[in-house]
Amino acid sequence: MDDTSAKPRNLGGSLPVPNVQELAGGELTPAVLARYLRGADDGGGGAAAAAAEEEESVPVVDLGRLLGKDGGVAQEEEASRLRAACEEWGFFQVVNHGVPEQAIEDVKADVEAFFALPLAEKQAVAQGPGGIEGYGQAFVVSPEQKLDWADMLFLSTLPPEYRSLNFWPSRPATFRASLERYAGEVQRVAEHLLGAMARNLLLPGGLKRLAAAQAVRINYYPACPEEAHADELVGLSPHSDAVGLTLLLQVSPVPGLQIRRGGGWMPVEPLPGALVANVGDLLEVLTNGRYRSIEHRAVVDARHHRVSIAAFHNAMFDDTPYGPIQEILNASGQEPARYRTIAVEDYVKLVLSSKLQGKNIMDAMKIN
Repeated sequence: MDDTSAKPRNLGGSLPVPNVQELAGGELTPAVLARYLRGADDGGGGAAAAAAEEEESVPVVDLGRLLGKDGGVAQEEEASRLRAACEEWGFFQVVNHGVPEQAIEDVKADVEAFFALPLAEKQAVAQGPGGIEGYGQAFVVSPEQKLDWADMLFLSTLPPEYRSLNFWPSRPATFRASLERYAGEVQRVAEHLLGAMARNLLLPGGLKRLAAAQAVRINYYPACPEEAHADELVGLSPHSDAVGLTLLLQVSPVPGLQIRRGGGWMPVEPLPGALVANVGDLLEVLTNGRYRSIEHRAVVDARHHRVSIAAFHNAMFDDTPYGPIQEILNASGQEPARYRTIAVEDYVKLVLSSKLQGKNIMDAMKIN
């Protein structure tokens, strides 16, 4: 579709930096590597920084049980599990989600095939100046900035009029069809989860607004050719997601995702067939802090590359502002709003300025 009048634009660009996949496959000099090395004070530390004081694992939510048509105890138990995951963790793994296995396997194969292409072919869909869509990096704003050990492909996927198909790879030939199918299936999962969250919160108006638009970030984390430095590399810097709800497909069986938990970093082990869900900043704002958006990061494996697909779900780019939902504020006797109400366009500008300044968007949204 060529009606792009409603498509959000100017979502941030990045300074040109070396392609990490090419660096990992060639001779990596100490001078080049130095820009990627991190200490514990700037997001590094690798697996050694994981919190392991007690045996914990990210909660698992069974979407089939949650949506059980007959209701009953099983559905109530699953709804309670979802509520606790959103309030106490901000992360959970979704099983029995109904995304066809073939849709998952097809998009996995095509993503791996894209990153296996020669660099020149991948750069055919490279980001343009000032834009985040396409192949490249995100939010590199300074020549002195520490860099993530990763390359990415960022695409707007839904609604169709938001797509910029010039950034969608033409190779492999099945890439566009498999991503389109996967995007639609995952959006359906997001709608179901947000619907269940709304029921838990007794919100008659619902939360499905936060699944009206979708973008994907496909991440490629090369193995570190210098094993001694693997724990000093960060695939994705610590951050929270400035969206409504994220659903992540861990394409590779290689662990790498970690969440902030108990003062340290806790790994999220890949669960075959599962999607990893996390509460985004907007969901925290709309629920006035009842649901928690948690800081997370990706670390690098010393021997194996890792690929993931993060599907970010958001509201449409329109005139409806973001802010705490009034029913939630009223439910507990005029609970004070903890976050500002802000226009969508102003929120996007705030996200970008926070990124450029290395600040947390939630700090800017809070009412002191």
